[in-house]
Amino acid sequence: MKICENRVVIITGAGGGLGRAYARAFAAEGAKVVVNDINREAALAVVGEILGQGGSAVSNSNDITRYDDAALIVRQAIETFGGLDVVVNNAGICRDRMFASLTEADWDAVVAVHLKGHFCIASHAARYWREQAKGGAQLSARIINTSSGAGLQGSIGQSNYAAAKAGIAALTLVQAAELGRYGITVNALAPAARTGMTEQVFADSMKKPEEGFDYFAPENVAPLVVWLGSQASSAVNGQMFEVEGGKLSIADGWRRGPELDRQGRWAVDEVGQAVEQLMARAVPAAKVYGS
Repeated sequence: MKICENRVVIITGAGGGLGRAYARAFAAEGAKVVVNDINREAALAVVGEILGQGGSAVSNSNDITRYDDAALIVRQAIETFGGLDVVVNNAGICRDRMFASLTEADWDAVVAVHLKGHFCIASHAARYWREQAKGGAQLSARIINTSSGAGLQGSIGQSNYAAAKAGIAALTLVQAAELGRYGITVNALAPAARTGMTEQVFADSMKKPEEGFDYFAPENVAPLVVWLGSQASSAVNGQMFEVEGGKLSIADGWRRGPELDRQGRWAVDEVGQAVEQLMARAVPAAKVYGS
């Protein structure tokens, strides 16, 4: 039996890049896929590919940044396939500029697609699943979020994108802690792959080789996402995975480091020396990308 046989999966931004790779991989493992992309023709093309391989899929072009629109995506999955098991939040855009040149429109657009988009569709899915659980259903539901190395350690020229992706990392932790009681697990990944966004910035370093292993192929990330969407991943919750080429790792979260306790209030002229001691003992943070 295929690992996702008859599981119903929504994938946002699935008209190309990583989302397309996920959609095809889920369908190959027996899932029924809602291919969401704001580009209707791109979504239809991916559905055509899946149907051509004997899979099951429908297209959707509702806007994930609009709460009522996101509800229609969840409704389509339920009405078309009889339920919903997995949401893969993948859609994203970039509006890269140095912070001093960043406009309000640049900020709002990126935060809307990434962070608000993750909220909107997951909110409707979680409410649907919660009602099922309250009715006695035993769920094995999944939310798979997409962060980024930029969100985990920052990236020069991408303050809007990095902030949104960092927000998604924190959102994942809270969702995992709150929704586990209903049989819903929530995990995230920070993938390194060739997509429409990365090709704009890393066209040379990420280009497809003429032969051999395609290190940055989106298909390299898909097996993890499919496994996380399956019932086999039920023991995994609140984790951040990094995937690059053939490398798979789990990212360490923020945690309390070195500590000094004065047993009372610090005087202003004591703080500098204390901070110096703490910094000498602290593990250095990973460098900001591009610095």
